[in-house]
Amino acid sequence: VLEQRTELDELKTRLRNTWMTGDYGRFCRYMERDAEAFYRRLPVKPGAQLLDVGCGAGQLSLIAARAGAHVTGCDIATNWLAQARRSAAAEGLTVIFEEGDAEALPYDNATFDAVVSLIAAMFAPRPELVAAELTRVCRPGGIIAMANWTGPGFVGQMFRTIAKHIAPSGMPSPVLWGDEPTVRERLRTGVASLECSHHLYELSYPFSPAEVVEFFRSNYGPMTRAFASIEEKAQQQLRDELTDLWCRHNRATDGTTKVDAEYLQVVAVRDQSSWNSIVN
Repeated sequence: VLEQRTELDELKTRLRNTWMTGDYGRFCRYMERDAEAFYRRLPVKPGAQLLDVGCGAGQLSLIAARAGAHVTGCDIATNWLAQARRSAAAEGLTVIFEEGDAEALPYDNATFDAVVSLIAAMFAPRPELVAAELTRVCRPGGIIAMANWTGPGFVGQMFRTIAKHIAPSGMPSPVLWGDEPTVRERLRTGVASLECSHHLYELSYPFSPAEVVEFFRSNYGPMTRAFASIEEKAQQQLRDELTDLWCRHNRATDGTTKVDAEYLQVVAVRDQSSWNSIVN
């Protein structure tokens, strides 16, 4: 048991360091429009208590706060939380940002009307704990909502390209959260209803596919770490393969980059009856 705990602690430290690498605030700047589209589809009313799990530099938290929700954002990457606080203050928005792990959320049962995660909780290593925690902190009748990259979609293909060059992580593939049967199995307990729908996230950059790959390498922690873990020759091969992938999917013809990445939108309603059996 102690050995397992040590291994888990090492994994958590490695994941935290990975997500604290790069510049996530700069990275997500180009993903604002479809983050807003995702939020607009959610049945969240002004005044709702909302938890943004894996909030990063605060992108979705700020969108929700602008729309009138009372927002708490949590993440394991403390440097992005500091960036999120500065962004909220600059806009005059009141948002609570604090350190928190999706597998052990630091909140009481039934605290939030909406528990939301945009391309975030899907990366935690123990999905069964994530599912249990998202459900636990949601009040009966509240919603649990996620946006998760799919395996067949563009980002899933990008992850597979990277995976060919690096040692296996030992964790379940994050894109399993983009597979509807898997999600239904994971969220089967404590949920009254669950709706899944596929959407496209436009990854749009005012520079070429080759420059996009460099942008990801510099600013997106997992990509930065992946490149750093392999030798120079393999780095160039990975760079070439990723550039080819972006070029093949690029819809833009003016030297910029526009790629559509599929994600699964998950919206579950917290069950009342199962809650009663838990608390009584």
